[in-house]
Amino acid sequence: MNKITNNKAWFLVLPVFFIVAISAIIPLMTVVNYSVQDILDPQTRYFVGTEWFKRILTDYRLHEALLRQIGYSLSVLLIEIPLGIGIALTLPRKGWGVSACMVLLALPLLIPWNVVGTIWQIFGRADIGLGGYFLNKIGIDYNYTQSSVAAWLTVLVMDVWHWTSLIVLLCYAGLRSIPDAYYQAAKIDGASRWAVFRFIQLPKMQSVLVIGVLLRFMDSFMIYTEPFVLTGGGPGNATTFLSQYLTRMAVGQFDIGPAAAFSLIYFLIILLVCWVFYTVVMNAGQRGEQ
Repeated sequence: MNKITNNKAWFLVLPVFFIVAISAIIPLMTVVNYSVQDILDPQTRYFVGTEWFKRILTDYRLHEALLRQIGYSLSVLLIEIPLGIGIALTLPRKGWGVSACMVLLALPLLIPWNVVGTIWQIFGRADIGLGGYFLNKIGIDYNYTQSSVAAWLTVLVMDVWHWTSLIVLLCYAGLRSIPDAYYQAAKIDGASRWAVFRFIQLPKMQSVLVIGVLLRFMDSFMIYTEPFVLTGGGPGNATTFLSQYLTRMAVGQFDIGPAAAFSLIYFLIILLVCWVFYTVVMNAGQRGEQ
């Protein structure tokens, strides 16, 4: 007996393809077009092939910005993921405290990125900022406008303050999905607190942790507004990340061709690293289940 297939459901997907084409594919193809041309003015363009890609890949400033960006993103993940898990484990599971904690954790996520940079710009100043004044008062020579280390750490702490709540909320959702029967069985078996975390809680949080790692990596790898408002990329190039380097090239210098080539390389780097992260985490989870 032949099975009747109804393909009319595909028409429901057409609006999605249309939206993706307008919002992603067409702009991407425009960038690809610009990346192989030397644009002198709106009417004068010359095909240059892969010249801009070769120029970008041999630019030492790009290499420095890339290493700076990778170091920053890894620092963010190494701090925010364990910290988010730890905070989620300490949150209450019942009562009015749950609602209060959720509201407090959501507050940093509701603040616009440029406002976050402005808050920390004022907070970190030694003359009028509470944080900068306190650090200098206890003997720490802190000035994020002059010290590269202070500027780097300030941007890092600002990111941790802003985005750790996202990891906490994701991990807490994973913990709340664990049935009480698992904890009861662990209690009967006399499992330690570490054993409960290692064999019950952590595996159940795997899927949300994958989402959290990917979201935080992509966001930290594309960070622009907060460090731009806080430090402007300085002092020197201490906090000049890839997005700021790209903006300077495209807007400041108006090198559209090299900027387009750089943006494609930037996109491929993010895509590749996210794929590696996802593959490694999922393979580790599968081995753990076996």
